[in-house]
Amino acid sequence: MKILVPVKRVLDYNVKARVKSDQSGVDLANVKMAMNPFCEIAVEEAVRLKEKGLAEEIVAVSVGPTPAQETIRTALAMGADRGLLIQTDADPEPLAVAKMLKAVVEAEGPSLVIMGKQAIDGDNNAVGQMLAALLDWPQATFASKVELSAGSVRVTREVDGGLQTLELDLPAVVTADLRLNEPRYASLPNIMKAKKKTIDIKSPDDFGGLAVAHLTVKKVTEPPKRTAGVKVETAAELVSKLKTEAGVI
Repeated sequence: MKILVPVKRVLDYNVKARVKSDQSGVDLANVKMAMNPFCEIAVEEAVRLKEKGLAEEIVAVSVGPTPAQETIRTALAMGADRGLLIQTDADPEPLAVAKMLKAVVEAEGPSLVIMGKQAIDGDNNAVGQMLAALLDWPQATFASKVELSAGSVRVTREVDGGLQTLELDLPAVVTADLRLNEPRYASLPNIMKAKKKTIDIKSPDDFGGLAVAHLTVKKVTEPPKRTAGVKVETAAELVSKLKTEAGVI
């Protein structure tokens, strides 16, 4: 069985995002970039399935600029077998990414696609669902547990009322939630081995080209700064301020 894992290069979650002076987007110049945390979880789950003998090959694929090769190298160091970079300096919207991934799936022929539920930069939570719809494959989102067997995959997902368990016929698309697993740190020997693994470089034209954009970012602004709090001496004073100044009671 082959597993395809899409991964994305994003601003490191430990870095404070800065908005560009013209408010056209987030400033990514000279800041640390890393693999999207949910993508790391997806890679880890694919590697665990391979370690159980349930998969034979893991292919990590990314859509992004040349430095996204380092993101794929991280996936290779974690245990993926080979990588594929669809190289573009554009920032494609979810539908365009889903259409290119559909072409990759048709070329690679995986039995399972495991991907992060969303990227922490756009927070769209859309590519997995769009990919499943384009492929006409069954899907399970927000997976907190994945059990793979011959011809099917059982997925436990978190919903508002508790846990929901779905069983999907393969091939299928599964998106990983935060509590699915804890990604491993790549060891130094595996990092060195990853440098010798293959990353194929393709262009969007090899997979049908970039779809026409439907979304336009008008403005990006920072959240308002928090104001200083107020100390009160008594409960009565607190109630009075909540009633007269805050207007919440």
